[in-house]
Amino acid sequence: MRSKIIKPAIAALALGLAFTSFAGCTRKLGNVDNNAVVGITQEPGIFDPHTVVAAGDREIIFNVYEGLYKYDSKGSLNPCLATDVAISDDASVYTFTIREGVKFHDGSDFDAADVVYSLKRAAGLLDNQDGVALVGELDSIKDVKATAEGKVEVTLEAGNTELLSYFTTGIIPENYDNCQAAPVGTGPFKFDSYNPGQNVILVKNDNYWQKGLPYLDKVTFKVCADMDAGLTELASGSIDIFPYLTTDRANQLDKAKYNILSNGSNMVQIFALNNAVEPLNDLKVRQAINYAVSRKDIISVTMDGAGVELTTAMSPAMGSYYDTSLDGTYSQDIEKAKALLAEAGYENGFNITCTVPSSYLIHVNTAVELASELKAVGINMEIKQVDWATWLDTVYTGRQYETTVIALTSDYAPYDVLDRYQSTASGNFINYKNDKVDELMAKIPTISDTKQKTELYHQVLKLLTDDACSVYLQDPATITAVSTRLEGYSVYPMYVQDMSQVKPVTK
Repeated sequence: MRSKIIKPAIAALALGLAFTSFAGCTRKLGNVDNNAVVGITQEPGIFDPHTVVAAGDREIIFNVYEGLYKYDSKGSLNPCLATDVAISDDASVYTFTIREGVKFHDGSDFDAADVVYSLKRAAGLLDNQDGVALVGELDSIKDVKATAEGKVEVTLEAGNTELLSYFTTGIIPENYDNCQAAPVGTGPFKFDSYNPGQNVILVKNDNYWQKGLPYLDKVTFKVCADMDAGLTELASGSIDIFPYLTTDRANQLDKAKYNILSNGSNMVQIFALNNAVEPLNDLKVRQAINYAVSRKDIISVTMDGAGVELTTAMSPAMGSYYDTSLDGTYSQDIEKAKALLAEAGYENGFNITCTVPSSYLIHVNTAVELASELKAVGINMEIKQVDWATWLDTVYTGRQYETTVIALTSDYAPYDVLDRYQSTASGNFINYKNDKVDELMAKIPTISDTKQKTELYHQVLKLLTDDACSVYLQDPATITAVSTRLEGYSVYPMYVQDMSQVKPVTK
């Protein structure tokens, strides 16, 4: 298998500490034309669909690029730039039928050659890539070629029944190499401009292959300094849509001006423990930390109760792949936590540091609550706030930390949720290692029977739980305020802002 780069699927939810009731605001809400403004609190960074890192960037370029397949608002995986796929019996060859009549934003026709180029680029198969996959999940691709019938045949190094969800990877024009500065895709909106610290502007793709879409002429993703600034702009009418609210903040908005929409996020907020540093390399210490934590209290403090308690590395939003038998494994038990620390030789506790991204107050608030709860068992946790770029470089990539708080995102696919726990995965920033987990994760893609596959996922989840590899806290609900002048917005069970169906309300 070739070397690969796995991008961090992480979401830093930006939830404010303070909120002022805006119910009495009399200023007209929204824009008077066929535009919409979405408030975001993370500075955009990467617009290349094959090298994108942050979930905050993904939610924007979801509107620009499309893959052979695409998720909808219910989490279903549907054909997009492919009309169908035939998978060989051993799942080693995927043959896609390419959609006709599609154009790129630059006016060029989309065809099989563009798919071949894009998938080879993503899989690291181009001549200048030295076999390093840009999209790590596609590193198992051995060859991509167009057939005589205009279809695209993807051959894998070994059978993999779990790969279809990764063909959501964006398709770009053949030989195009300027994605970062001038993104070109087939999506409902075209990239117009990026003004650092201010906004990203997308405009309507008049040649979009789905006739009648999109409805809006322009979408502006406006960078807000923080959650409070965004809420102020929402109330004044300078932005129309603001995601990732808490229940109490949403409840204080004027219902005549805002529709409040919510859905499970399929995110996993984690108190990540670096398994490679002392004393966190001790199972009993990690178990003690798990028992010291009250997930219910954390959800109350950070999300006003609008979250689902987690015990293991997957959200119940994943349906049958989630193992309900693990629920409550680490219900708070202070005395048990103290006993485990004593058994590990830390009867007097210890000091530890939590490095948390400063801009994302849900994680800062969570760290504060965690510090209070850990103190009850003798663990003194110092909170070190760093900017997002530093967090990515030092914590996620460099793994130079003890603990952190972050939200992990994934595609709506169980393998994508758990792939990061393989010992060799570059996304394994907690430095977790279990040979049995590696064995099971290698086996899952070879299994076609759904029942058997589900059982293997349950085994992985139990191992992660038994090893107390980190503290899984919550799947925070995604609560979004949408101006009542707009309709058609859907809250996805993943980190996405789909603006293709949004339109002004007609009276």
